[in-house]
Amino acid sequence: MQTKSLYAAIDLGSNSFRLEIGQMDAGQLRRVEYIKETVRQGNGLDAERHLTEEAMTRGWECLARFGERIAGFRPSQVRAVATQTLREARNRDVFLSKAKRILGFPIEVIAGKEEARLIYLGVSHLLPQSDERRLVVDIGGRSTEMILGQREKASTLESYRVGSVAWSMKFFPDGLWTPACFKSAEIAAKAVLDEAQILFNRNHWDKCYGSSGTVGAVADVLTASGWPEGLITREGLAWLKDRLLKAQKPDNLRLEGVKEDRKPVIGGGLAVLQAVFDLLHIDEMQAAQGALRHGALYDLIDRESTQDVRSSMVDWLAQRFGTDKLQAERVSRTAQSLLQSLIPESASTSAQDRQRYLQKLHWACQLHETGMRISHSDYHKHGAYILDNTDLPGFTLNELHRLSQLVLGHRGKLRKLEIEMDDASFVQQLMALRLAVILCHARRDPDLSGLTIHCDALQRTARLTLRSDWAELWPQSAHLLREEKTAWQKTEWQVEVLTD
Repeated sequence: MQTKSLYAAIDLGSNSFRLEIGQMDAGQLRRVEYIKETVRQGNGLDAERHLTEEAMTRGWECLARFGERIAGFRPSQVRAVATQTLREARNRDVFLSKAKRILGFPIEVIAGKEEARLIYLGVSHLLPQSDERRLVVDIGGRSTEMILGQREKASTLESYRVGSVAWSMKFFPDGLWTPACFKSAEIAAKAVLDEAQILFNRNHWDKCYGSSGTVGAVADVLTASGWPEGLITREGLAWLKDRLLKAQKPDNLRLEGVKEDRKPVIGGGLAVLQAVFDLLHIDEMQAAQGALRHGALYDLIDRESTQDVRSSMVDWLAQRFGTDKLQAERVSRTAQSLLQSLIPESASTSAQDRQRYLQKLHWACQLHETGMRISHSDYHKHGAYILDNTDLPGFTLNELHRLSQLVLGHRGKLRKLEIEMDDASFVQQLMALRLAVILCHARRDPDLSGLTIHCDALQRTARLTLRSDWAELWPQSAHLLREEKTAWQKTEWQVEVLTD
């Protein structure tokens, strides 16, 4: 089968890594291949929240196998997302730098709410069309996501730091299942999930679905033991807990439907699931077929259309902070025109990369004044803080940080961005944004006639050329451009301003 018709999603979870390959067929995503490997990376976080070498090696070896399977795919056909363990790991960059080389594709560390959004997207796409109000719960290795939604639209999304791996390690440290351990684990889970009682109370949903991980494992066990297929009830949870208590430890557990790799973490997962049932007054939960990886696939396909959720979220954030929409569009038009000159088509940059740079520059332009409502003098700093500390659905943590750095750097001194200045594409985006803000400073369309700009990335120089009478016609803009030239002189990059 030709790879050009396929899409692949990789979920780097705390307990398992999963690869899902699908093909669009009559508007539906048809599974071509599914591979799951138990990596237990969540077990490899030490007390200082550093991934051990062994945990990283397990992950790299798994990704090498995944990478071989998707060799030949284009970047637009693959999305790899990492969740709670890599959100927490302080040395995640060490793991990710090698992991990306091994896999051959970027790996995105996504925020908890983005994980929740993708989970709901995956679950909803694989459910029958219905107007029912849905609660979706996903208990993973180190986090639990809860979502309220209707059809394919999620309305409330939350992520809580409680999961099967973390709770098994913390409350069943010797691998022993005892009544006291279960009681402690359930009480602690309820403490973490306490606010869910308000956000996800019984009045807000009609039917409850569980996704992936713990829910799938529990549903499999109950179904194999004669309970209704895919249905988890309070009675079923009590029966399973009793079986674990009688077995006392994983090695003694003899239950059809329990896979060997799930036994060490089923106790912690069951305690969290029981806490969710109790807090939200759930009587029964239906195991869903969709999961995070399916949501990542559908989101990947949506990005090729006009439905990219990131653009919608940028519009929402700009509106929420009352930015000047006309000025943002003015700055964006100017900045994108400049960037297209800074990255000429003859350069080695692909058309796809150029389009991606232009899109992200457009988002930065839309958001560059988000901090205005907090402080006029330091609004760029506040705007950057907002972006670095918001869960904006659709975006990865790295994408939000990149946007925050563009917003932070669009005015003022450049030394604060020293770490980013080795990235030529970032510098070119930043130059375009800073120059556009200067040229649009009067909040009217700038005079760009006779203005040209060229960049030599190897020499780290940019040359802005103005027509001979431009400075006389626009003296304040000319003054600001001279100051901009001075600002760049304090970096390894230089901006020259010349008159034709």
